[in-house]
Amino acid sequence: MTPADTISPSYDSTNQGSADQGSTRRDSAGQVPIGQPATDALPAALVDVAVIGGGAAGLNGALMLARSRRSVVVIDSGTPRNAPAEGIHGLLGNEGTPPAAFLARGRAELRQYGGLIVTAEVASARAADPSAEGDLRFEVALADGRTLTARRLLITTGTRDELPAIPGLAQHWGHGLVHCPFCHGWEVRDQAIGVLATRPASFHHALMFAALSDDLTVFTIDGLEVDPGTRERFDALGVRVIEGGVQEIVASADGGIAGVRMADGELVPREVLVAATVLHPRLDGLEELGLAVEELSGGMGWKVAADPSGGTEIPGVSVAGNVTDPAAQVGLSAAAGALAGARLHGMLVMTDADAAVTRRAHATA
Repeated sequence: MTPADTISPSYDSTNQGSADQGSTRRDSAGQVPIGQPATDALPAALVDVAVIGGGAAGLNGALMLARSRRSVVVIDSGTPRNAPAEGIHGLLGNEGTPPAAFLARGRAELRQYGGLIVTAEVASARAADPSAEGDLRFEVALADGRTLTARRLLITTGTRDELPAIPGLAQHWGHGLVHCPFCHGWEVRDQAIGVLATRPASFHHALMFAALSDDLTVFTIDGLEVDPGTRERFDALGVRVIEGGVQEIVASADGGIAGVRMADGELVPREVLVAATVLHPRLDGLEELGLAVEELSGGMGWKVAADPSGGTEIPGVSVAGNVTDPAAQVGLSAAAGALAGARLHGMLVMTDADAAVTRRAHATA
């Protein structure tokens, strides 16, 4: 299964509804909804929730809210993290589904319940003055100058993958260069695999791929030392270790990977490379919200701090998906979005109920 969310405020999108907005037409494979408008009109009126990020987490959170009759707008920049992947894996009912097809179905399902999806980049998001009754307000400004006001925010912008700085490596991301044995392992089984070991956790990473191929070479990067226990395991499994000296990744004539060029000029033939990335939550334009970021263990990177249901220390702002759980795959990200959406609806229910009590007391005073 591929990582779920996007590398900037969101995934793919579509638009405002004509009269048949709730209907879903599908292609001959029965998978991809067609005839969808490109983007919905941005509402001028206050909405209950603005969802920034339209991947699995954002769409599922929005779906929960829309089915609860909440007005919800998903703002989606159309830059999914898993766009290079050919298909989703390890998710029942969606095995091998192209990410774009998965999202297209999700957008159509959301629109059935009146949810809107706006294709745009977020320039800023900030807390605004509360309502006269004290309810929270947030203003989201888009890069094209439009603005949206919402009572609550759900941030599902995903994470950015920082690759090792090796010449020729980045162009293979999502194809010959992979990172997850569960996302890509079956597809690269029995091939000549090279693991670019950038940190101690890379050694366990290598053992995961050793279960998939007998032809595995580990290349240590930036002076990373192989501890005795790891070396013994590698020796027992027939895993070759080349310590230091990686110069560049050499492409084959067909655009795939030919191998790893070492500093001494040797080309080590490889068909597939594995690299653990450093993860950075995508918070472009969201700095004014003041979301707390915490470091992940093992040099993995950073994430937005949140409780198990997606709540943050900023009142009215929730998060879900890879922005707060970078290792979450599509299914887990979607589930996290659903939980965060349900939490926000529950908060709004209490806010509305308390406001009704206050209005009634004033009316009878």
